[in-house]
Amino acid sequence: MAKIIQNGTIVTAADVSRADLLIENGIVTAIGSDLLRLAPQAEVIDAAGCYLFPGGVDPHTHLDMPFGGTITADDFETGTIAAAYGGTTTIIDFCLTVKGKPLSSAIRTWHEKARAKAVIDYGFHLMISEITDEVLEELPAIINDEGITSFKVFMAYKNVLQADDGILYRTLLSAKEHGALVMVHAENGDVIDYLIRQALAAGHTEPIYHALTRPSVLEGEATGRAVRLTGLADSQLYVVHVTCEEAVRQIADGRLEGLRVWGETCPQYLLLDISYLEKPDFEGAKYVWSPPLRAKEHQEALWNALKNGQLQTVGSDQCSFNFSGQKELGLGDFSKIPNGGPIIEDRFSLLYSEGVEKGRLGLSQFVDIIATRAAKLFGIFPQKGTIAVGSDADIVIFDPTVKRVISSETHHMNVDYNPFEGIAVTGVPVSVLSRGEFIIRDQQFVGTPGRGNYLRRNKFGNTSDSLSEKG
Repeated sequence: MAKIIQNGTIVTAADVSRADLLIENGIVTAIGSDLLRLAPQAEVIDAAGCYLFPGGVDPHTHLDMPFGGTITADDFETGTIAAAYGGTTTIIDFCLTVKGKPLSSAIRTWHEKARAKAVIDYGFHLMISEITDEVLEELPAIINDEGITSFKVFMAYKNVLQADDGILYRTLLSAKEHGALVMVHAENGDVIDYLIRQALAAGHTEPIYHALTRPSVLEGEATGRAVRLTGLADSQLYVVHVTCEEAVRQIADGRLEGLRVWGETCPQYLLLDISYLEKPDFEGAKYVWSPPLRAKEHQEALWNALKNGQLQTVGSDQCSFNFSGQKELGLGDFSKIPNGGPIIEDRFSLLYSEGVEKGRLGLSQFVDIIATRAAKLFGIFPQKGTIAVGSDADIVIFDPTVKRVISSETHHMNVDYNPFEGIAVTGVPVSVLSRGEFIIRDQQFVGTPGRGNYLRRNKFGNTSDSLSEKG
């Protein structure tokens, strides 16, 4: 059935306007006034006093992912339901590959994880852990047939996920040749491995040593190395979960030189700091993820980088583990604490409340950071990431006046704590539509597991909106 959303204020990355929306067959078909004349039988939805935002695009999630001897607490059902409650209608998750096995086998595994469970649309990134003749032969078909056009290289987690510089460089070359975007987890894994062993040998086992053995200088060094290799390869790079001023500076310098480099940060780094890892009774383990939380002064550098365009996106890095039974695997050895936190549900509201409401970001800038830029970078714009005639009707009806306090007792993630517990936010998604269907209506879930579509994405830069600009 056609729908008309009336009386709302439409916000895109380009402008803010009072207008109504006509939605037919999952697509926005008209924007304007007096739309009932075009569809007299349409269901009318009153959005008075609300913003109409494009559904959030979260470019960085880990659902149903094995790590550290366990599996993330949120799978594609619970994780995407929580995302929808939070205003996110598209995610891009990571396929983890296994050395010596075809890349296609990892992709099949992730399709099986998602197909019958996702309630919102989703795509995949692909981890690259080795470059062999077989891998190089597979990549063109993965890009062209699967529509997976972004590859992740880990510069950390030695002897587990880490790839060496040769693998990163050859991945950059291949990405340039075939039209893909390379993503890096930028930390110096070799030095971190040494520091971890030194700390444990000295009897330092507490969660705070997770941060102390991964200092920000090692993130900055690895980010600079990745940026330089990108320039040498004349390729393109996306640095995930940037946490510190040193890394921001490396990305900014590369962009000033005209390199195709972009950066992402996450809500946890904008709002939380290293002191959380010092909570007593092992509670600091709740805040163990990589890269780690930094000293508070880095937060201002990150907010400024978002405001001035040195960083372009905010992902969640959703990777949830229960405190009880999962984080506790690291009791007595911080290096065995599963890395990650539950972030997917609160990403959208936190960035609005702490960004727009507190004057750090403009409305259109917020939309660009939370949805549009990721859609452009990862080849799904203008299908996703905007409100425009012809785009998918992924719409968030957002009430900027409602206040709430974040709590594990009320969140919808399948995990027993929330890292933002007790933080008050202003503004909530009241209703959320995905391809014109309500999945959240009046803050109640009305979707169906398995309704989410897999997104075959365009090659890097091959959208109707050029990425040739460096901004």
